[in-house]
Amino acid sequence: MTDALPLTLFDAALRGMVLALLLLLAWVLGRDRPRLPAARAALAMTLGLAVQVISSTPLFEAQVPRLWQAPLVAVSVANGVLFWIFVQALFDDDFALRPLHAAAWLAVAALAGFNCAVMNGSASVLAPLTIGLQRGVPLLFAMLATIAAAAHWRADLVEGRRRLRAFIVVTGVVYTLAMLAARLASPQGRLSGATATVDAALLLLIVAVTAFWMLRLAGSEIFPSERVVAASPVPRGESAEAARPAAADGAEPPAPDPADQALAEALQRLMDEERAYRAEDLSIAGLAARLGTPEYRLRRLINQRLGHRNFNAFVNGFRLAEARAALADPMRRSRPVLAIALEAGFQSIGPFNRAFKAATGLTPTEYRREKLADS
Repeated sequence: MTDALPLTLFDAALRGMVLALLLLLAWVLGRDRPRLPAARAALAMTLGLAVQVISSTPLFEAQVPRLWQAPLVAVSVANGVLFWIFVQALFDDDFALRPLHAAAWLAVAALAGFNCAVMNGSASVLAPLTIGLQRGVPLLFAMLATIAAAAHWRADLVEGRRRLRAFIVVTGVVYTLAMLAARLASPQGRLSGATATVDAALLLLIVAVTAFWMLRLAGSEIFPSERVVAASPVPRGESAEAARPAAADGAEPPAPDPADQALAEALQRLMDEERAYRAEDLSIAGLAARLGTPEYRLRRLINQRLGHRNFNAFVNGFRLAEARAALADPMRRSRPVLAIALEAGFQSIGPFNRAFKAATGLTPTEYRREKLADS
């Protein structure tokens, strides 16, 4: 017992530091972006991890009755679902919490709580099935989180957030798989001794780096601001210089770099005159190639100079502007909505309808009816 005391104290110190950092992150998220789905998902995950840090303490697992552990184990296992939700919210500025997310969390939490309270150590023929399902949960949701990250990675224009996301996704998946393997290797599915301390150390490393980046980055770099971003980077008929946003304190903003100014004007011509946004599967890499500029420079221009966080939203702004003009044109009143959507660059009617409703508050048909009412 005496030999194990230093390791126990070290483990407790690590867990105390992890808890302190998680509570700090929770406070920052609740203070800066309390109404955003992404911030709420991050807040839920930090609190869930705090519960996990406590419930995975070796002394807690060994001494506390399983029935009392069940609620904490339920929350800890369901953190896999929260990680999946968090990655979706972090990568997609238009993310919204849905009943499916709550149902998935409740189902996993109920399964883990039931296994902890009833099935662990029982002779039931169902025990291998339910416990096997629980052990598959971290792997399943780690895979789903990776898929969600890959789906939106290239469209993200915020460099600081891209780096933070890469770190969170890679370390989150690696940590999940490593701890799953460690628990599978244990006869009772518990972490003990040095393994539990390694678990706490890995969590401390991940949370410390994440906390440092999130506190260092401006809030708007991680999560979208609550203001509405214009649908088009520069209104038609205006120069890139005229659309340059003013400084936050009302002072005259610094003069733009001549090279960036030229690139902004070339981009505007490509989108307005050549209608590059109509191209199927237009990507930031393809657009950069047409402009003869490095991808990182075009990404920085669209984000920092034109105010867009997502490349798909930037392109859809032009597509929606063309669609609105066509729907409001009396000469094209008989043109089918689907044909207008396809001409503007949308690949199908579903994404067009959703984007149009989000931008205008109306369906395309309602918008056309309203605009043509007096014509």
